[in-house]
Amino acid sequence: MERQEQQQRELYRARGYSDDLLPKEKEKQTWKAFNYFTLWMGSVHNVPNYVMVGGFFILGLSTLSIMLAIILSAFFIAFVMVMNGAAGTKYGVPFAMILRASYGVRGSLFPGILRGGIAAIMWFGLQCYAGSLAFLILIGKIWPGFLSLGGDFNILGLNLPGLIAFLFFWAINVAIGFGGGGVLNKFTAVLNPCIYIVFGGMAIWAISLVGIQPILDYVPAGVQKAENSGFLFLVVINAVVAVWAAPAVSASDFTQNAQSFRQQALGQTLGLLVAYILFAVAGVCIIAGASIHYGVDTWNVLDIVQKWDSLFASFFAVLVILMTTISTNATGNIIPAGYQIAAIAPTKLTYKNGVLIASIISLLICPWKLMENQSSIYLFLDIIGGMLGPVIGVMMAHYFIVMRSQIDLDTLYTKAGDYKFYDNGFNVTAFSVTLIAVVLSLGGKFIPLFEPLSRVSWFVGVITAFVLYVLLKKRDAPGISTEHKAA
Repeated sequence: MERQEQQQRELYRARGYSDDLLPKEKEKQTWKAFNYFTLWMGSVHNVPNYVMVGGFFILGLSTLSIMLAIILSAFFIAFVMVMNGAAGTKYGVPFAMILRASYGVRGSLFPGILRGGIAAIMWFGLQCYAGSLAFLILIGKIWPGFLSLGGDFNILGLNLPGLIAFLFFWAINVAIGFGGGGVLNKFTAVLNPCIYIVFGGMAIWAISLVGIQPILDYVPAGVQKAENSGFLFLVVINAVVAVWAAPAVSASDFTQNAQSFRQQALGQTLGLLVAYILFAVAGVCIIAGASIHYGVDTWNVLDIVQKWDSLFASFFAVLVILMTTISTNATGNIIPAGYQIAAIAPTKLTYKNGVLIASIISLLICPWKLMENQSSIYLFLDIIGGMLGPVIGVMMAHYFIVMRSQIDLDTLYTKAGDYKFYDNGFNVTAFSVTLIAVVLSLGGKFIPLFEPLSRVSWFVGVITAFVLYVLLKKRDAPGISTEHKAA
C-alpha cells in the first residue's frame, strides 16, 4: 500500500504539483487528539471576541443567556470543523485541493481566492496591526520613553514607535506562518496553559471585586431587557459561529495532518468545548465585572489591563493576548493563505512562496489606514464571511451526499491545464447554489425584507446551500461517472 501511495505521489509530482499540495504520507500524519485540543484555544480567546461579548450585552439578553448561547455555539463550530475536515483526514490533502472536488479545477479559484487571497490576507494585516497596538502597551509599561521616539516622524499615518511595533509583530507572525502546522502546534502547546492562567485569573479577579450576583444582574447603561429573547439567543449563536466561517472552510489544511478521523474529531470537539466554556464564563465575568468596578461600560480587555497597578500582571496578560493574536493569525489567516496561493499556480509556487506573497500584500494594503474606517472594512469582511458559509454547505453536501465520501485522487490531481471535469472546469450547480444562498443570507444588509435572515446569516447560508445542492444533484443519474468522481 505504501509503495502504491508513493508511486501516486511521484505521478502527481510529475504532473507539476508541489509537495505542499500532494497527499500527506502516512508517516507525516502524526497529529493526535491532544494536538487538536490545543490548536484552537488562541482563536477563541482573543481581543475581538471579547469585544463581541460586550456587543451581546447591548442586545438586552441576560448574563446567563449569553453564557449559554456561547457554550452552545461550540457544538455547531466543532461539528462543522470536524465534518468539513473529514476529507482532509481521509486523503491527507489540503483545503485548496478539496475545494477543487466541489467547484471544479477552475471553479475553485474564486472561492479559494476569496478565502485565502482576500479575507485571509486582509484579516492577517488587520490582526497584525491590532496586535501591534497591544505590543505598544507592553513596551510602554517597560520603557515609557519608547512611545515618544521619532518626534514628528510619520509614514502613511504611522509614527515611528507604531511602525517599529507593527513590523516586529508582523515579522513574528510571518515566521510562525513559514513554520506551518508543526511550529504552530508547539506554539499552542505553550500558549494554552497561559490562557487558562490569564483569562481564568481575570474572571476570578472580576468576581472577587464585585461578587457573582451583580455580574449575573449586570445590564449596560441605557439598555433594556430584550422582548424577543429567543430569536436574539439564536443571533448570538450565529455571531459566534460566523467568526469561524473562514477557518471552517479550510479545516482540511489542519486535518490533513491527523492520524485518524477519530483523533481529529475527539481533539477538536473537546478542545472547542473546553475553550468556549472558559470563554463564556471568563468573557461575561470580565466584561461585566470590570464595567461595574470601574463605573463605565468597558468592552476591550486591553483597556481593562491598562488600568491595573501591577506591572507584572499587566505585562503577563498583554503578552498572552499577543500570543493569542499570533495563534489566531496563523490558524485562520496566514497558513490557509499560503496553501491557497500555492494552489493558484501549483507548478510554480510552494506553500512558503504563498506565505511570502500573502505577507507582502498584507504590508502593502497598509492595515492601519484600513482601520481608520472600521465600519466599512468590517462590513466588507463580514460580507466575505457570509459568502463562505454557503461554500461550506456545498463542500459538505458534495463530499458526504453526492460523492459518498469517495474522491478519485487521480482525477483530482489532473495535469496542469488539463481541465476535464464539469463544464470547462466549473461546477455550475455549485456556483448557482452558492449565489442563491448568499443572496438569502446577506440580502438583509441591502433589502429590508431579508433583514431577519441576515441576522442569522451563517445558518441560512450553510443550510440553504446544503439542501439546494443535494436536491439539484438528485436530478442527475444515480451513478457518478469516473470522469466526474473527483470534480
